[in-house]
Amino acid sequence: MDVDSALRQIEAAGSLEALQSLKVQYLGKNGLLTQQMKTLGSLTPEERRERGRQLNEAKGRLEAALEAREAVLREKALQEQLEKEALDVSLPGYAFPTGGLHLTSQILQELLDIFRRMGHSVVEGPEVESEFFNFDGVNMPEWHPARDMQDTFWLEKPENFTIRGPFAENVNDLGGALLRTHTSPMQVRYMIQHNPPFKIVVPGRVFRYEQTDASHEAMFFQLEGLVVGPDITMADLKGAITELARGLFGPEAKVRFQPTFFPFVEPGAQFAMWWAEREKWLELGGSGMVHPNVFKAVDDYRQKMGLPRAYEGMRGWAFGFGIERLALLRYGIPDIRYFYQQNRLSFLRQFRN
Repeated sequence: MDVDSALRQIEAAGSLEALQSLKVQYLGKNGLLTQQMKTLGSLTPEERRERGRQLNEAKGRLEAALEAREAVLREKALQEQLEKEALDVSLPGYAFPTGGLHLTSQILQELLDIFRRMGHSVVEGPEVESEFFNFDGVNMPEWHPARDMQDTFWLEKPENFTIRGPFAENVNDLGGALLRTHTSPMQVRYMIQHNPPFKIVVPGRVFRYEQTDASHEAMFFQLEGLVVGPDITMADLKGAITELARGLFGPEAKVRFQPTFFPFVEPGAQFAMWWAEREKWLELGGSGMVHPNVFKAVDDYRQKMGLPRAYEGMRGWAFGFGIERLALLRYGIPDIRYFYQQNRLSFLRQFRN
């Protein structure tokens, strides 16, 4: 075996795979040097000693050369990998797509900020309601024609079904179970748990069982307002709605009220806001002074629960309007279904904050 030739082959090996092949060729179980080692038994003692020395010396040189070349090839492979995976930190970062608040959430936050500045607390209530809180407690008993104005999602319920609330009411004691058709049930719920005076707003989803079209949806958001105290008047209501209009549309905004009927207020009024920039009135929602029957229903319920009556002689105002309706008017959106049904990113990205 030509050791010098083997060393040159090892030095010329261009990869770890080629180097391993040479190692097997010369030092493997059936390698050239191994085969020569097996012939030592046929030699005389003196020849075996000399030949063994030569073969061991050759083996040492080959192992040292293999080890050195392996180190070089491993370093080379590492450098190639590092260069391949190198990251140029001076390059600009990749701009990952970012999300944003839905248009409804943006407007709702804007509205809540305005009312917080006026001293209102923000409260929320259950979306699954009882018939009492959704209808009876807000002066809409079973025979009341106003119930026909709000097509309702009625729910099947187990025998001991309860609704989240101040007393974990068994819904069987409070009529049927339903998806709330407005946020007004929280007026009654809050008054049962709290004594006047107070100022609150109630945001939340409501549900109506009706045919959807460009201006109607089965699910939408409302904002409810309620202020109760001993000396509350319609002037306070107009002042609050005026501040809301100015917060939305600037200092030139105005409001107007037109008499109308809502079962839970008396007198009731539809309110609109003047948008000076567009020179147009925006019809937004309903409002009015809390109906005495609502206060009576609250006190009767409190008395049943062992709480003192607290609303005799109290006065209050309330309002409510749809968040999507404000967005439709404000941005000239032609179809309410754009908000939820179609989920078109091209539409939603126009309003990304």
